[in-house]
Amino acid sequence: MITFSGVSLIYPNAQRTIVEDISFTVNEGELLLLIGHTGAGKSSLLKLINGLIPHHTGGILTGEISVDGRSTRALKPGELADVVGIVGQNPINGFVSDIVEDEIAFGLESLGIAPEIMRKRVEEVLDLLALAPLRRRNVSELSGGEQQRVAIAAALVTNPKVLLLDEPTSALDPIAAEEVLSILHRLVHDLGLTVILAEHRLERVIGFVDRIILIHGDGSVDLGPARQILGNSPIAPPLVELAKKLELGEIPLSIREFRKMAPEITQAPVQDIAKINGEALLTINSVSASYDQDQRKNALSDVNIQINGGEIVALMGRNGAGKTTLLKCAVGQAPLIRGEVRVKKRDPKSFTDKELIRFVGYIPQDAGDLLYGQSIKQECELADLDNGVEPGTTLAIYKELMKIPSLNSHPRDISEG
Repeated sequence: MITFSGVSLIYPNAQRTIVEDISFTVNEGELLLLIGHTGAGKSSLLKLINGLIPHHTGGILTGEISVDGRSTRALKPGELADVVGIVGQNPINGFVSDIVEDEIAFGLESLGIAPEIMRKRVEEVLDLLALAPLRRRNVSELSGGEQQRVAIAAALVTNPKVLLLDEPTSALDPIAAEEVLSILHRLVHDLGLTVILAEHRLERVIGFVDRIILIHGDGSVDLGPARQILGNSPIAPPLVELAKKLELGEIPLSIREFRKMAPEITQAPVQDIAKINGEALLTINSVSASYDQDQRKNALSDVNIQINGGEIVALMGRNGAGKTTLLKCAVGQAPLIRGEVRVKKRDPKSFTDKELIRFVGYIPQDAGDLLYGQSIKQECELADLDNGVEPGTTLAIYKELMKIPSLNSHPRDISEG
């Protein structure tokens, strides 16, 4: 179905080759997982398959890639749209219509499909992905899991033979993620669809995949069964890491397998966490917030929290539970209807922007919302100015986080991670 033959990819002025002389074949009806460190090239490999590289993003490509017998070098992404469907990490960014049914039909309209055929295909995917009750809903009102299902439906409506997904569960809670992965598993086994997905949360997906491609980040890749690849991979889900530490000799792909392999393990006594008596940095008193004009549904209801200096706090909850709204309280962006928020005993709205960032750093789910420089180097320089720190401070932190910093790249051209 998909064949890479001696494929190499490098971008002009890049410090490394993305992939170098790689060859492999993906079979029809296979569910393949791409793994690798942030920036290793997972998204690039997906873009090679549907022709976005080199036709839209540039790059020097050598070797041959074929999908269902078609050359991605000879055909542009639009000419491969009936064979390859792709779903991005943040589906709502790719939506072009407000209504679910219209969004699903858009791809068929672009291909000039006759209206009677279009209606039939839209009905088929609505039923397949249990979206019929949502057909007239606005996509912005859907949960994360529902948006992901709409994005998959929009990709499937053209009857592609290959479906590519970039971090499909990154924004989903465990229940919604399980729902999406179960649908993908069913599509592979019932329809013979070939699915390739890049994912960081490996514990969610290893039970579904047939094989794994490990992208090392030095241009090389390894392809093989999940147990074989994870046994030698520097990246592995927590269950596999625990099995290695216990020297079980085998690689479990599920908790059930782990329990059969592992000796009897007794739970360590739970230690009381010492109370941190630092200064109260964030206080939320009796806060309620709502995005509805008529306030029929609250995002937060009578919330009381105090967070002291030195604490590490995790927010947990399903998609739509109010986690993001609670974070926005700390920067004065939550739509409060009652209650008060204090950052170092002050209303966050009373700070100037430069004052507030000295106390609260906020990174939204879509980090791209914060990036406006024309290169990573310029972005770091602007961050130094905004934060009033010594020139080079942000760049030094970036180099610590990234093994191979690509300073001349545009911030929106690099991976989401």
